[in-house]
Amino acid sequence: MGFLKNQFSNLVEWNESEEGVIFYKWQSQEIKKGSRLIIRPGQDAVFLYNGRVEGIFEEDGDYDIESDIIPFLTTLKSFRFGFNTPLRAEVLFINTKELLVKWGTKNAINLQAKGLPGGMPIRAFGTFNCRVVEHGVLIERLAGVQQKYTVEDVKARIVASLDQLLMSWISKEGRDMFNLQADARSIAGGIEADLDQDMRKLGIGISDFTIESFSYPEEIKRMQEKAAAQSMVGDMGRYTQMAAADSMAKGGHGTGMASDMVGLQMGMAIGQQMVNQMNFGGGAAAQPTAASGNGVGPKFCPNCGTPTNGSKFCGNCGNKLME
Repeated sequence: MGFLKNQFSNLVEWNESEEGVIFYKWQSQEIKKGSRLIIRPGQDAVFLYNGRVEGIFEEDGDYDIESDIIPFLTTLKSFRFGFNTPLRAEVLFINTKELLVKWGTKNAINLQAKGLPGGMPIRAFGTFNCRVVEHGVLIERLAGVQQKYTVEDVKARIVASLDQLLMSWISKEGRDMFNLQADARSIAGGIEADLDQDMRKLGIGISDFTIESFSYPEEIKRMQEKAAAQSMVGDMGRYTQMAAADSMAKGGHGTGMASDMVGLQMGMAIGQQMVNQMNFGGGAAAQPTAASGNGVGPKFCPNCGTPTNGSKFCGNCGNKLME
């Protein structure tokens, strides 16, 4: 008898050997006497008979199908296993855990941008989470015709509509096409709401849709780097002024980069001042003083710069040196 008992028993379970599966339909349609149902954490088991939902079991555990499951099935409450009468039913295992999915645009999206007649091609990358939210809808729309459904199926459906959604949400509110990362959170929030509404038609909810980065063409990247470098050069003057003021506030004992920048700036300023004096003859130290009536003449002629050797008149140009 023990041999016959083993012959007519089986184990109804899903060990989730394949990652990213949203639901899995138990393949054998014959549930024999002595069979047991195992529901693992993060799983629901749905019994189907002739395409109809007979019962949904959400608590994980190890159950005897004859005594623990059948009494709760809608139209099979009175089913009794006979010697050769297995229960012909389907068991659908649903993954109730939230699953993380990475996404990326298949092709570059051509966006209208000022100054670029042909538009600007960009790509985008990120992640989203998905989970089953409506068992009945999932069974009606998907489980009736498919053996299993995976996150790759969800991803394919979402990526197919991402181009239009990205173009729609990026074009709103006059966003800066060259700095889309600043608006990434707002754009992702709008796309998440649209995708969630669409996927709920299949019984699957979408949450935490994120845009990790926008990818621009290499030419645009080089232009951005050049603009950033020019901006840094333009800001250098303001930076050194602030550093000088900070150094003076500390008694001229600044340290590190700020102190070095102050010293460099001061040295450049002094050098520039000397050049200006040489070019324009400015500054008291740059030209000899005229006679002041004390009987002592200048050492150099203020007119031509020739040494005077104490004379009253310049021997070169005749300029009067003393009163």
